[in-house]
Amino acid sequence: MKTAMKPTSRNLLLACLAMACACFHPASAANAPAKRPNVIVFLVDDMGWMDCGAYGSKYYETPNMDRFAARAMRFTDAYAQPLCSPTRASLLTGKYSARHGITSATGHQPPQPAGHKFLPDTAPPNQPMLVPQSKNFMEPSEYTLAEALRDAGYRTAHIGKWHLGLTQPHWPEQQGFDVAFHCHPDPGPPGGYFSPYDVKPDGEPHGNKSRVGTITDGPPGEYIVDRLAAEAVKFIEANRNRPFFLNLWNYGVHGPWGHKPEYTKLFASKKDPRGVQGNPIMASMLRSVDECFGRILDALEKNGLAENTIIVFNSDNGGNTHSNTGEDGKAKKRKADDPFVTDWRKWAGNQPPTVNTPLRDGKGTLYEGGTRVPLMWAWPGRIKVGTTSDAVVGHIDLYPTLLDLIGLPRPAQQKMDGVSYACVLKQTGPLERKAFFNYFPHGRSVGRCGGVWVRSGDWKLIRWFGAPPSHELYNLRDDISEAKDLAAAQPARVKDLDALIDGFLADTGATYPRPNPAYKPSERPAVARRAQDPLGGWVDKTNSAKIEGGILKLQLAGGNAFIATTALKHAGEAVFQFRARSAAGGPGKMWWRAADQEQFDPKNVVGFDLPGDNEWHEVRIALPVKGTLQHVRLYPASKAGAVEIDWIRLCDQANKTKKEWQFGR
Repeated sequence: MKTAMKPTSRNLLLACLAMACACFHPASAANAPAKRPNVIVFLVDDMGWMDCGAYGSKYYETPNMDRFAARAMRFTDAYAQPLCSPTRASLLTGKYSARHGITSATGHQPPQPAGHKFLPDTAPPNQPMLVPQSKNFMEPSEYTLAEALRDAGYRTAHIGKWHLGLTQPHWPEQQGFDVAFHCHPDPGPPGGYFSPYDVKPDGEPHGNKSRVGTITDGPPGEYIVDRLAAEAVKFIEANRNRPFFLNLWNYGVHGPWGHKPEYTKLFASKKDPRGVQGNPIMASMLRSVDECFGRILDALEKNGLAENTIIVFNSDNGGNTHSNTGEDGKAKKRKADDPFVTDWRKWAGNQPPTVNTPLRDGKGTLYEGGTRVPLMWAWPGRIKVGTTSDAVVGHIDLYPTLLDLIGLPRPAQQKMDGVSYACVLKQTGPLERKAFFNYFPHGRSVGRCGGVWVRSGDWKLIRWFGAPPSHELYNLRDDISEAKDLAAAQPARVKDLDALIDGFLADTGATYPRPNPAYKPSERPAVARRAQDPLGGWVDKTNSAKIEGGILKLQLAGGNAFIATTALKHAGEAVFQFRARSAAGGPGKMWWRAADQEQFDPKNVVGFDLPGDNEWHEVRIALPVKGTLQHVRLYPASKAGAVEIDWIRLCDQANKTKKEWQFGR
């Protein structure tokens, strides 16, 4: 016979059972530590600051990036290096490139041997400076972000472009990643964007299967960006019950510009209402990258992981504004019947991959267009949605910021230059930062040996390496386009900021360019000519020309003011391009004379319009010359006012640069 239990007795029994369970399970569900957040770093290759809707593009279509921005914190003043490998090493080490030594995109080249001297003792007598060499690999001794998270219990994966070491000792598997899906050597995707990945874009086999690293072929025609998404989703689903770190570094939108023609066709007839961007190949590739990002977001939602995942969206450098435009050395060497050239011209004509307006210049330079990048963070419940920050942050800060958000200590064995800006993300206070630096001792910045810049508050000082060095000073709050060099007007500020650069170079042990002791100026007649004739053969008929910060500045009295150059000796039809800006603007024109003409023919005139919006614009003028071009006059605008010209190029019909003028540089 069963006896009914009194309510008080039942309660007492339940309490005893609960106490017993607590004795056997001291870490009860109520007191168990919360699962650490997952971490996803989604890095786009060569995506410019203005290359998605969330950052102001009116041409590219990026719905997934834009919906992510609505639930994220978006940074307006985030920086990376001018090229990819230095940025990637900084993301994983927390160090400036001057300290870790990878200063250029050389991660696909053989590693230098032990004891290699990265700054030579001498150089040929026609070179005024000793220029340092970039390290071609990330040191295995670095205690990377991946290693820190792996040692804290995370499952780690690197998927996509690596470009931090050609040989196996420098692959991601040796830098803290449990899972790796990558290729080598890998400035771009393996072979091309479409499977099979062991063939070149023209269909010829590489003859070396190891070229593709750990990437395996997919079905014929598979697009590598889609494959990266599939591999990432597979990793997410396999590790949904444990903390994971997914480092997805996309191949898009880097060359060789493999694109889906069905997407490209949709953009070919689309126009940017701003009249700025318009390359359908780049739009097509960005759409594919956006879809890849969308699949990651959807996988998190599907697996119930979105609420406990930190997502970082970033780019490795500024947008590419020079490839396949004649400014690109590879483009100059390509034949007109090259299948790639034919495809590029079919869709993009002579357009550069992207346009970074209002930022100046692009990838490979120290101007804002080369270093300012999109950056967005999301973590539901921790980072306020739909917010914007103008804090000055960058690639070196990712490592310490993630550790801070997760609650992990900074590893004592890893010296870092970066600082945590978790306070900005959680909106608990401002980021206290005196200065941020960017170091690039190579490349296109001024056609010499690069430079270094410091940003302190709104002020940015660039030091160009040379003998002697030169400086440019900008107030980025007032002049985001870096059009008004204030160095001559503010020598005291230049001195103070230059002292910060001195401290940075000394602290990081930078192998910055030095004067070449074997240099003989007499063996560089071009330098002397440039000093004597900074206009490079142009004659000023405005009576106002002056050069400041590499910009030719003119004060036009009206439509009859022009600059002219002669002795061009260019055979056949010619294309002139120049980059200019004006507050007044108005119709302009170019008037030319062939070698067999004694006078200018009134018929030999081509007009153009220069907007009066004080923004930088690139103007293209096709001259239907018959015979040999001898002499041109450039009338920049018809209205009285100031006009500034960054550069002028003379190209042939194939857009190959035949002559270029970069004033004072």
